[in-house]
Amino acid sequence: MSSSRESGRRIPMVVTFLEMKAKPAALPPPQPRGKVAILKAEHPPVHYYRYLYDTIGDAYFWVDRRKLNDKQLAEIIQHPEVDLFVLYLDGVPAGMAELDMRDAAVGQLAYFGLMPEAVGKRLGYFFLYHAVMNAWVKPIGKLLVNTCTLDHPRALPLYQRLGFVAYSREDRYIELP
Repeated sequence: MSSSRESGRRIPMVVTFLEMKAKPAALPPPQPRGKVAILKAEHPPVHYYRYLYDTIGDAYFWVDRRKLNDKQLAEIIQHPEVDLFVLYLDGVPAGMAELDMRDAAVGQLAYFGLMPEAVGKRLGYFFLYHAVMNAWVKPIGKLLVNTCTLDHPRALPLYQRLGFVAYSREDRYIELP
């Protein structure tokens, strides 16, 4: 690991909380180049989820799910109201979108991101659009997401482009495990 990830290091960040109160009216984006598919992972194995989470989140300091043991993580990701959608490009995973729909009224885009090699290939808006549309299949009143200053610099503008609106910001920090 790099020196920026020393054990016990606190990293400050600003978290932006966003909401969408209605299904977006945006037209579907064009199909990206290459062989692209989005599949729902049915009862995803913990090791597969960890592969996606760790690979996508490594550059952005995703640590919350790393703190969970396998049983705790399985209880979340294999819950019937939690959906994991995986974006594939040319047959290999290119991104993940986790929708937590356990609150019947409010959906949560819990995690969204692209594999490092998929960044910059114009897949983000395409995948986000389809993830959001999958959330609005449920009878929710709003969809929430949050992002922070440690995420990809285009994350916040991407969410806003699709219609998420910021409603709060907080200064926080993460404690690296």
